[in-house]
Amino acid sequence: MKDRIEELLKEIETFAGSAEDHAEEFRLKYLSRKGQVSSLFDDFKNVPNELKRDVGQLLNKLKTRAQERWDELRSSSASNTSNAEFNFDPTLPVGGFVGSRHPLSLVRREIIEIFGRLGFTVAEGPEIEDDWHNFTALNFPEEHPARDMQDTFFIADKIALRTHTSSVQVRVLENSKPPVRMLMPGRVYRNEAISARAHCFFHQVEGLYVDKNVSFADLKQTLLYFSREMFGAETQIRLRPSYFPFTEPSAEMDISCTICGGKGCNVCKNSGWVEIMGCGMVDPAVLQNCGIDPNVYSGFAFGMGIERITMLKYGVNDLRLFSENDVRFIGQFRSAL
Repeated sequence: MKDRIEELLKEIETFAGSAEDHAEEFRLKYLSRKGQVSSLFDDFKNVPNELKRDVGQLLNKLKTRAQERWDELRSSSASNTSNAEFNFDPTLPVGGFVGSRHPLSLVRREIIEIFGRLGFTVAEGPEIEDDWHNFTALNFPEEHPARDMQDTFFIADKIALRTHTSSVQVRVLENSKPPVRMLMPGRVYRNEAISARAHCFFHQVEGLYVDKNVSFADLKQTLLYFSREMFGAETQIRLRPSYFPFTEPSAEMDISCTICGGKGCNVCKNSGWVEIMGCGMVDPAVLQNCGIDPNVYSGFAFGMGIERITMLKYGVNDLRLFSENDVRFIGQFRSAL
């Protein structure tokens, strides 16, 4: 047994395990319940009585040295880990991970890309607006009943959170000369009860085209192109007369239901059609308010809710999912960009 103890002492001094966790490897081999040092202690009962003193001293020496060696290896391992953490470069790119984009961001980008192919560029404006840009310039004079259409969050007298991105259209027309071909995406706010179909904030994309000889036919063809690019080549559209203070004539635009293909289902209320936006020819009064001669120029405008388009595109049935930040929901929308 003395020879075996001496042999183990030499092994312990020269032990070199794997680079990953040599301290744990050492413990399992020598100090664990089934390790070699423990085995020698189990065999100690078989040592002749006259040799027990000498062998016992050697065994204790072996155990002590093994414990010291294990402590040394653990200390070395901790030091290497610390150095590795210290030398880590947090600016290095992360490999092998593809994150998720919010579905509203994906659809917003797709809408911008589709209209971009028609020459529309993007304009943005403030979310806190004054009465002129949010209402008056858009043909909402004081006491006009159309103001009741907007459930507004007022911040101060004649200052409010914008109720639509049409306010950006006013800013563009005030600071640009026709031709103007712009998209206005952004968040808007209305004091509405939150439900599966409504929220107190949501996102819009509005479009504006002002030039000489712009007609309703131009509007219809533009929206037909968008609908088929977004929802598929077989998509049909229809325009229904409506009312908006800033367009005349005005219309609501429906598309053939993407769920049932126009045959009728609970999404389209068995009508085969789903409303997605409002549109119309820019009211001459709006052009005049923005310093543009309505006798020379005409234009069309349209506006859609990004949430509505996203719900149709991805089959989402509850508007609240877009703002609850549930990673199980967001994680379903993968993007390579």
